[in-house]
Amino acid sequence: MTDPQSRTPDPDIFLYDTLQRRKVRFTPSTPGRVGFYLCGPTVYSDAHLGHAKMGVAFDVVRRALTHFGYQVRFVSNVTDVGHLQGDADDGEDKLLARARLEQLEPMEVADKYFWSYFRDMEALNVLKPSITPRATGHIGEQIALIEELIGRGHAYESEGSVYFDVRSWPDYGKLSGRKLDDQSEGTREAVREEKRDPRDFALWKRAEPGHLMRWQSPWGVGFPGWHIECSAMSLKYLGDGFDIHAGGLDLQFPHHEAEIAQAEAAGHAFARYWLHNNMLTIGGEKMSKSKGNFTTVHDLLTQHDPMVVRFLLVSSHYRSITEFSEDAFEAARGGYRRLTEALGELERRLPAAPAGEHTALEARITAHTAAFEDALRDDFNTPKAVAALFNLTTDLNAALGAGAVGRTTLERARASYRTLGGSVLGLFAQGGPAQSQDDTEVVSALMDLVLRARQNYRLQKQYAEADEVRSTLTRVGVTVEDTKDGPRWKR
Repeated sequence: MTDPQSRTPDPDIFLYDTLQRRKVRFTPSTPGRVGFYLCGPTVYSDAHLGHAKMGVAFDVVRRALTHFGYQVRFVSNVTDVGHLQGDADDGEDKLLARARLEQLEPMEVADKYFWSYFRDMEALNVLKPSITPRATGHIGEQIALIEELIGRGHAYESEGSVYFDVRSWPDYGKLSGRKLDDQSEGTREAVREEKRDPRDFALWKRAEPGHLMRWQSPWGVGFPGWHIECSAMSLKYLGDGFDIHAGGLDLQFPHHEAEIAQAEAAGHAFARYWLHNNMLTIGGEKMSKSKGNFTTVHDLLTQHDPMVVRFLLVSSHYRSITEFSEDAFEAARGGYRRLTEALGELERRLPAAPAGEHTALEARITAHTAAFEDALRDDFNTPKAVAALFNLTTDLNAALGAGAVGRTTLERARASYRTLGGSVLGLFAQGGPAQSQDDTEVVSALMDLVLRARQNYRLQKQYAEADEVRSTLTRVGVTVEDTKDGPRWKR
C-alpha cells in the first residue's frame, strides 16, 4: 500500500458543505495541507453516545484525508467554562452546576471529565487531536476578539456584559438558513433587559457574586460566552480561512451560526467548508434523559466490544441517523466478526504460504481497494467502504478455500486490511486482529502444539481431555474445526 506521506494529495474528494447546501469538490487553501476544527465536548459530565458518533465520524474523515496524502492539523477544543444551561444567556454554567452537585472545585470537575472523555475516545480508537485547546486557557484571545467586535460596531457593553448585535450583521443565519426576522424572540431570551434585541447573544457575561469562575476584563469581572471560544481558538491555531469546521447537527444553530458571525464581523475569513454529523436513535427514538434512554459511552462499552461499536458507527454514513438497538448490535457483531475471522485466517496461513502470487485474487484486491477509495472520495461514504471490505473478504475466503495462495498475495491482502480497515476506518485497534508478523508466527506455532496435543488425546481415546482442550479454546474465542485434512482453528 502507498505511504500517505509520499502520496500526491488527491484532488478528487467531494464533501457535502452545509453552508452551500450541496456536495462540492474539496480544495484546501494551502495545497497538501488541511486545517480541521471540530467542536469538542463540554466537560461537565461523562461522554454520551452523541459524542461517540461525532468523534468516530470525524476521526474517519481525518484518517481518510491523511490516507489521500494530506497533512492534517486537527484541532478539537474542550469547553470548560461559559456553556450555560440551554441556549439562552440565562441560568447557571453547566460546569458550575456539576461542581455544586459533586461538591468539587470547577476545575476538578473539568479535569475529571476531560480525562474521562479521552479515555472513552481512546477505547473507540479515535486519534488524539493535534491540538486540544481549553477555553479557560484562551481568555485573552477571547477578550481580544470581543474588543475587535466592539470597535467595529458589532457588539456593545451593557451592565458589565457584552452582547453581539445581530441586527448589525445581515448575514446572521446564513449557515442554518434562518432569516433573522423569522427567528422567534422567545420569552426566555426576552428576560435579559440589558439586551438591545432579545436575539443578541452574549460574548462576555458579568460574574454575579459567588460565581466561582471569573476573570478580569475591560468590562469588569466576568467570564466568556459559549460561542466566542471556538471562533477565537480556531483562528488562533488554524488561521484565517481555514479549511474544515465540523460538529454535530445540533450545534448548527445557534453555536456555529454565532461562530461565523463573530469571526466575520471582526474582519476574519472563517471556515471554508462545514461538515455536520446527524444524530442517533435508540429503539427508533432520539436519545433523551426525559425518555429514559440516555446512555453514556462508558456504560455502552461495558456491554459491547468497543470495536463492534465503532463498526456499527462506520456502517452508517455520518450524515445519516444511526440506530442503536440490540438488532443493530447483533448485526454489527456478525459483520465485524466476519472481517476479523478472515484476517485471522489470513494471518494463520501466512507463515506456511508458498512463494508466488495468485493472479486472480491480486486483481480483485486492486478492484476492491479502488471501490473503497472511491466511496470515501464521495463525501466519506463509509457504508460503501465497508461493503468493499466485505467484497474483499468474500474473494479472499473463496481463494483460501480453493487451495494454497502465494505468500506475496497474502501479504498484499493483509496490507489492504490493515490500511483500509485499520488505518482508515480504525477498526483494528492496537493489539487487535492486525498483529505483527512475529506475533502471528508465535500464535500459529503455539496453536499447532495445542492441536497436536488434542489429536494425541483422541488417538489414545482420552476423549474427556480432548474435549477439555476444545472447550478451553472456545472460551477464549478460538473455534476448532475437524476436517478431512486435519484440525483447523480460527478466531
